[in-house]
Amino acid sequence: MERHMVQTLIEIDGRIADALRAAFRIGATRPAPAPGQHDEVANFAAVLLAPRDDGGCEPMDCDKPVPPGGLRMMFDSCYIPDHGEDAHFGNAYAGVVGVADGVGSYRGRGVDASAFARGLMSSAHAEVVTAAPGTQFCPRTLLERAHHATAAAGTPAASTAVIVSLAGRTLRWAYVGDSGFAVFRDGRMLRRSQAQQHHFNCPYQLNSKRDGIRVAMAAEVGEVPAKDGDIVVVGTDGLFDNVTDDELERIVRMGTALGFSPTNMAEVVAGFAFEASRCSYRDTPYSVLGRREPGKGFFTGGKRDDITVTPLLSSTSYHNS
Repeated sequence: MERHMVQTLIEIDGRIADALRAAFRIGATRPAPAPGQHDEVANFAAVLLAPRDDGGCEPMDCDKPVPPGGLRMMFDSCYIPDHGEDAHFGNAYAGVVGVADGVGSYRGRGVDASAFARGLMSSAHAEVVTAAPGTQFCPRTLLERAHHATAAAGTPAASTAVIVSLAGRTLRWAYVGDSGFAVFRDGRMLRRSQAQQHHFNCPYQLNSKRDGIRVAMAAEVGEVPAKDGDIVVVGTDGLFDNVTDDELERIVRMGTALGFSPTNMAEVVAGFAFEASRCSYRDTPYSVLGRREPGKGFFTGGKRDDITVTPLLSSTSYHNS
C-alpha cells in the first residue's frame, strides 16, 4: 500500500497504511505492542476510521436547496495499472472529469482492450479544451459525442465510462456500465452510482458496433445540488469491486479529518483498493456478488484489475490541481 501513497504518508501521517490494514483486516498481522506501550496505530484507526453510529444518512439530503453562488472544482487522479486498460481525463477550469475502463475480454482476441477507453477519454478531453471559456458541459452530451467520434473512427474493443461535471452549484453525471461515482457530504455517502450490468461481471459496454448506439442511449444520468466541501469519488470498477461503501465512506471521513488534498485522497483510496484486490481471505463487493451466481461456488477476496480513482472537491475558492 505504501508504494502507492509514499508522498501522502510523508506529508501527513506514516500510520495511515497500517491503520487502514488494522481497521479493515488487510495484510499481515502487526506485532503486539510491548507491555506498557500504547498501540498508536490501533488508536489512530479507532479515532479516524471508526464506523458511524448515527444510523446512516438520508439519501435525499443532497437534494435540499442550497444558497446561490458558484462552486469550483479541485481534483486529482491516481491510476494503478494491472493490464493498462483504464483511461481518464479532467479539467478543473471546465469542471469536468471522466474515467473509462476497457473491456478486458478483448485481450484474449488479440485486440488492444484499452483502445476504446482511450478513444472515449481523448475525444471528451479534446471537446472540453477546445470549447469557449465558460462553457458548461452536459455529461450525457459529452459522453454521446465522445462515443460517436470513437465509434466513427472504427476504434476496436469496448469500454465502460463515466463523466461528471460541476457547473455553478449543480453536480451532473452520465455513466455506462460499472465505472461510477460516490458523493460525500460531511463524512457521509449521499449518492452512489449503481452498476449497469447484463449479469455478474458483464457490464454495459460502449463500442463501435450497432448495439453501441443503443447502449449509449441507455446511459444513466442525473444531477444533484452541490455544496461547498462536497467530495465526489469517481472511479472504475477496480475501485468499486474491491472497496465497500462503508470502507470508502470511512476513508473519506479520515481524509477530511486530516485535511487531505485531492492528490492525497486519490493516492490513499487507490492504494487501499490495490491491496484489497490482492487480499484473498476477506469479502469484497466482487466476492459477495459472485457467490450469488449459480455455479460460482464459495469464494472470497478481491478482483485484480486496473484501478483509477479521481476525487473531486467542490469549493468556493479556486485552485488548479
